Amino acid sequence: MFLKINCLFVFLTLLHTAALQAQPLAVKAGKISPEALERLHTGEDTLALLAYAVVNDSIEQERFAACRTLITALVRTLKVENSFKYQFDRLKSVSIMAPPDSSFRIFTWQLFVNDSTYRYYGAIQMNSRDLKLYPLFDRSFELDDRPVFEQLPADRWYGALYYNLRQFDLREGRKYLLFGYDAYAFFEKRKVIDVLSFDKNGAPVFGAPVFNKPESKVPEQRLLFEYSSEASIRVNWDEQYQMVLFDHLIPVPSPFGRGITYVPDGSYDGLRFEKGRWKYQDKVFNDVMEEAPRPEPVLDGRQGKDIIGREKKKKKN
Repeated sequence: MFLKINCLFVFLTLLHTAALQAQPLAVKAGKISPEALERLHTGEDTLALLAYAVVNDSIEQERFAACRTLITALVRTLKVENSFKYQFDRLKSVSIMAPPDSSFRIFTWQLFVNDSTYRYYGAIQMNSRDLKLYPLFDRSFELDDRPVFEQLPADRWYGALYYNLRQFDLREGRKYLLFGYDAYAFFEKRKVIDVLSFDKNGAPVFGAPVFNKPESKVPEQRLLFEYSSEASIRVNWDEQYQMVLFDHLIPVPSPFGRGITYVPDGSYDGLRFEKGRWKYQDKVFNDVMEEAPRPEPVLDGRQGKDIIGREKKKKKN
């Protein structure tokens, strides 16, 4: 099994070597020509079919074969001039996230290996006329169980399926919050908030010491939220409150007899951006009721009425 996965990593490395060759000048993507648009439409049709097979095919070998072919087809399609401007609206099984500054976009997708193993694949396409692509190699299975204190290059990526992206600025330059889902294992799931930035050579770097948590003496580079596979949690940016909101998790006995697991308790914690750091805020909402809740229905002064408000019939003597 892992031999097949490693073969995919080798294949991906060889495949992207040509795509990463430096261009003499980084010219931003422009208008797509009619000929290029037709090629992109055709490429999208192929990609959509392959991506669907990667996610939905019930046969393991077919999922791996579809994933290999998807990598080849994606690079071939992105090599079309000005492909950065193409939206890939029909490519539903691949997440495509781009920041407001439109400097890049990031592709991610999930490969189901077995009930306790998932692998993630991805690439970052820069905004350029000719293809400039950085492959992402999921090495989460080689990292510490909770790698929250280390920066990671693209070839040691903590793989996840990204569902949101938000840019923010520091003195040293612009960075991007990435919100992702990691299926992780059969009994436990994870959500992750990572940080993407680009070094002086333009290569992507994941992680930054910007998360201040009360229990950590030093800032964390990324946040991991592990919870029971039977639960569902929210971890996302909230536009109304202008902060990151996430479920407060509490320990409970695992329903599967596997020690302790974590579930949401109905309250929310958050992260607010202050002075270049994302600072932890406990119990974001503190709603207090003026009266203690009472059992329903409450009839109050309606003693002469029944439960749905009709006049009670008087008993005959």
